[in-house]
Amino acid sequence: MPINSPDFLLNVADIVRLALAEDLGAGDITARLINAGSEVHAQILCKEAAVLCGKPWVDATFNMVDPELQLRWLKAEGASIAIGDSILEISGAARSILTGERTALNFLQTLSGTATVSRHYANLVKHTRVTLLDTRKTLPGLRMAQKYAVRLGGCSNHRLGLFDAFLIKENHIAAAGGIVAAIARARSLGLNKPVEIEVQDLEQLEQAIAGGADSVLLDNFSLDDITAAVALNQSRLRLEASGGINEDTLVKVAETGVDYISIGSLTKHCHAIDFTLLIDSNQPERV
Repeated sequence: MPINSPDFLLNVADIVRLALAEDLGAGDITARLINAGSEVHAQILCKEAAVLCGKPWVDATFNMVDPELQLRWLKAEGASIAIGDSILEISGAARSILTGERTALNFLQTLSGTATVSRHYANLVKHTRVTLLDTRKTLPGLRMAQKYAVRLGGCSNHRLGLFDAFLIKENHIAAAGGIVAAIARARSLGLNKPVEIEVQDLEQLEQAIAGGADSVLLDNFSLDDITAAVALNQSRLRLEASGGINEDTLVKVAETGVDYISIGSLTKHCHAIDFTLLIDSNQPERV
């Protein structure tokens, strides 16, 4: 279930270093066309409405490329931005700015995309008590970054990985000998972690209640069955609806009274926001 304020920024440097390494390889040969002493002023512009996200990764990118670059953010992290907004000004070596450009924009467009859809979905259900959760369906290597973006957008996080909570799914249940047996086995390990179990129907929900799970994932339940599950549960366990929930069905599911809705598309189907970096052609080149 939702986690308590993990440090999402612990691996920023590692991820940025890897991203730069795969882009630069032996070096940026195109940047060598520019005079080594050339200094310019550039800005990053937004080309569509969005929620701005990714500042720590952009800062780290340009700092690793050239710590002498000067960055001035014009919009705050988490701010709503519009078409044409200038969000960041960068001054310094032209070679360095152009070398870091693509990597910085990749982080910015991906994380802003995640934050934007999270903000949109959160606003759709703000009249209910439901908490919207992300999933483990994240881009490899960018899990912590995307989960940071989900929170910035106004939704919450499910577990970070396989280590911080039990999520006992259909195959685990089959291998462990049933719902009650799987829950008992999780408790016997003494790990003091939340125990959530996936159920396919109302009969299995009754088994999960009897087995003493902390929460239940209602897997691909119909709207009528989610409503019936809420009535059957009587607030004994936390209920999470999951499976194929999208913008068209989200509000109706939220209004059933479930505690959580998990949505893989917050991170899996991320629409990259369109940003561009432009060097100011009106400013004389400094050499």
